[in-house]
Amino acid sequence: MGAAIQAREAPNPLFCIRPNPLKPSRKIRPNTELNPNPNLHMQIMAVTRGNAPNFLLTSRCRFRYCSSRQPSSGYSCLLPALQQVVANREIAPTAHADPEDGCCELRSLCTTTCAIGLNLPVCAAYVLYKCYLLFLFAAANSTMGKKSRVKTQKSGSGAATAVSPKEMLNLIGELLQKCSNPNSTPGREWEEYVQIRGLVEKIRKKQKGLSVVFDGKREDYFPELMEWCQENGASTEGFELTEFPEEGFGLKSTREIKAEELFLWIPRKLLMTVESAKSSVLGPLYSQDRILQAMGNITLAFHLLCERTNPDSFWLPYIKTLPNEYDTPLYFNEDEVQYLQSTQAILDVFSQYKNTARQYAYFYKVIQTHPNATKLPLKDSFTFDDYRWAVSSVMTRQNQIPTEDGSRVTLALIPLWDMCNHTNGLITTGYNLEDDRCECVALQDFKSGEQIYIFYGTRSNAEFVIHNGFFFENNLHDRVKIKLGVSKSDRLYAMKAEVLARAGIPTSSVFALHVTEPPISAQLLAFLRVFCMDEDELKGHLIGDHAIDKIFTLGNSEFPVSWENEIKLWTFLEARASLLLKTYKTSVEDDNKVLEQPDLTFHSAMAVKLRRAEKETLEKAVKSASDNRKLYSKNLEEGTPLPKYEEGNIAFVENSVAGSKLPLVLESLDEEDVKLQEAITISEITENGFLNDKDLLPNGTKSENDNILADDNHQETAIAKEFCS
Repeated sequence: MGAAIQAREAPNPLFCIRPNPLKPSRKIRPNTELNPNPNLHMQIMAVTRGNAPNFLLTSRCRFRYCSSRQPSSGYSCLLPALQQVVANREIAPTAHADPEDGCCELRSLCTTTCAIGLNLPVCAAYVLYKCYLLFLFAAANSTMGKKSRVKTQKSGSGAATAVSPKEMLNLIGELLQKCSNPNSTPGREWEEYVQIRGLVEKIRKKQKGLSVVFDGKREDYFPELMEWCQENGASTEGFELTEFPEEGFGLKSTREIKAEELFLWIPRKLLMTVESAKSSVLGPLYSQDRILQAMGNITLAFHLLCERTNPDSFWLPYIKTLPNEYDTPLYFNEDEVQYLQSTQAILDVFSQYKNTARQYAYFYKVIQTHPNATKLPLKDSFTFDDYRWAVSSVMTRQNQIPTEDGSRVTLALIPLWDMCNHTNGLITTGYNLEDDRCECVALQDFKSGEQIYIFYGTRSNAEFVIHNGFFFENNLHDRVKIKLGVSKSDRLYAMKAEVLARAGIPTSSVFALHVTEPPISAQLLAFLRVFCMDEDELKGHLIGDHAIDKIFTLGNSEFPVSWENEIKLWTFLEARASLLLKTYKTSVEDDNKVLEQPDLTFHSAMAVKLRRAEKETLEKAVKSASDNRKLYSKNLEEGTPLPKYEEGNIAFVENSVAGSKLPLVLESLDEEDVKLQEAITISEITENGFLNDKDLLPNGTKSENDNILADDNHQETAIAKEFCS
């Protein structure tokens, strides 16, 4: 029987039911005379007698699912039978196969069934395999139809509950109102976060199953990414994409690469930028929406979403390799966020979540109501999960590059290059305006088989966790924030404010305590010296022939104001850091014990490592302050003379510009302290530093328009800050 059917069914095995064809309205029943296996027979008979949906034979000899019938438990009896067929064939049917487009799989399985000795009739095998495919689809609650490159996400155990547009708009309006309230009362930030999260979870539940994802795993698309990059002028030789035990996916060298060797370049045409967004389907809305114009990162997020839904998108080979989820706090559950309580990062986590929710609610309404949004592919399915994915993709990958004319900077996503993982070092990526491409030279020597790292910039672990979703061990640039200010009730406030103003330092600011020695920057040292000055010392920095010289040396550790002043400032810093340590509810030892728990989630472990690192940095600051206090106390007791300032000391910066002879502390604020003073919002995300030829570009902390001096752009920046405050 099997051999005869094989011979007869070529070229189309689907017609194997002849010479006794079934009428379209007749239900399929197995041929018991040719089926000696009673178990298989009974299982198939159970299916065809009503324990599963009906399957009708059409004129094209295909079976269609009668959608009016509800899926039943009869599906479960199909699995053992099919698994026996599959096991003998040593194949595994694809879980995403479509019942209406599974001809190749069905032909192969029907042919093999008769050949392997089970004597299962071909028509019964057809039904069996067809039922199995429909079982997968029914269990996932997906719709039937032609398979596309982008599929509706099959998340959870059920489809989204039918929800009216009015009901969804009401929920969105409630969320927008809640997120638009002024800053929460100090001490009640957690309560507000839980309330906002509750509204978001209601919305996510209503939208369950509506997000879009790609079939398969991201690594399945790596070959396509490499081919796409090569075809469009990017370098693809000397490395390959590989998964590493600790960092996940990254670049592995396939040959020896020398330090400072150019090994990777990506031309502009491959980059997703704010400029490419303007010329896309998003352009009409961008031209009318001031938020998109002011916040390039949001524009880039929507650009990414629109291109993801377009099966013909030029960037699809890149987009398909992006993670489906991230490890930023936006993806933490409530219990995992609890581990960040008492840390300095917690308020930034609350702010990030609130800003993201507010942006989503705002743009949901825009997409539903704005006339220029009618053609956006997001109009019928714009979920919170989609937006969270898009902003996380941008947040973890965005960078600043120069525009084509080099007049300003813009935000960009850089395919392939963004697969590199971080390590300590120096920024080695630049933009070549002449060749119009991003270029990366090797940070160090890399042997064949080693992972290729780059340096993301001088970021703290709080920034890495919040904006990148990882904690970096042995971070040489880790730091904690310390807010200090001169009280206006201080009787010497006016004099201190004047000295600080001459030094270019605000009277109140957020500074940093660093994990490495010295723990304080030149700016913080200058502030503390002024903060601890007595009246005579202040007068000496304001009047007299050497007043300007004394201002110049405020940030230089080699020229103390006085031994008494040094003792005061280090005593103050020791006490302040000790107070900050007491705000934590756990000790370093407690955190170490928590990290030993076997059931600790990845996100929880990352949060515990961050809070432990903050305490370790503060403990080092306390010790350093104590050591310095003792040193200067000894100098005072022994009558050690103060070092004298001499013209031309290395503490000064000389150049040809008139009036520009400035000490380091006056020349500019420390890069890290500047970043601490700026609000950490979704619009001000620190990302990989870039070099514009020889000039270092801002390290991703500002919006693209911050470097433009036009008045209208200042207004746009104000809009962005207001939207994210």
